[in-house]
Amino acid sequence: MKINTAEFVISNSDVSKCPKDFLPEYAFIGRSNVGKSSLINMITNQKKLAKTSGRPGKTQLINHFLINNNWFLVDLPGYGYAKVSKKTKSIFQEFITDYFETREQLVCAFVLIDIRHEAQTIDIEFMSYMGESEIPFCIVFTKADKISKVKIDSHVAAYKKKMFANNWAEMPHYFVTSATESTGKEALLSYIDEVNQEVFKNNAQF
Repeated sequence: MKINTAEFVISNSDVSKCPKDFLPEYAFIGRSNVGKSSLINMITNQKKLAKTSGRPGKTQLINHFLINNNWFLVDLPGYGYAKVSKKTKSIFQEFITDYFETREQLVCAFVLIDIRHEAQTIDIEFMSYMGESEIPFCIVFTKADKISKVKIDSHVAAYKKKMFANNWAEMPHYFVTSATESTGKEALLSYIDEVNQEVFKNNAQF
């Protein structure tokens, strides 16, 4: 897939105010400071589509971007560590949960994980929530340029082991990416393109 247009549409904290267009949506979410904005800018060929910041927790709203006029990329607030109050975190959690559990246009979520670190409990718990809620998702390992290929393989293997220990029958589909080197860009966009083709062909709602 080639991205020709990427347009910001709306930011809000109320799922009922999300775009009414019935187009496929792909949500990007991960712990704060996982490199989400950089990844979004990389795959959309934009430098400033998603706001990057050295301060974790910068994204605090549901952000919709219309891609190629036929699908939405949705940038969601990070879970876990963020320099915000407990009250604000609870509000984040509420509208993130509302989005995942009520948004009919969502066809796949991408859960971003920093490949530099060993399996984190908070990531496993979040993916368990996704699995239990029957929300389709893939894992996107980020910042692959920061460590060696050997460490990448060992950290992915560690995630597989931990997920199997948490009653997963198999590892979700995953991608290894680097926003700096554009690693994984083609694989990620090809996957979205394939899913879109299936969605438009088999789902009368779209």
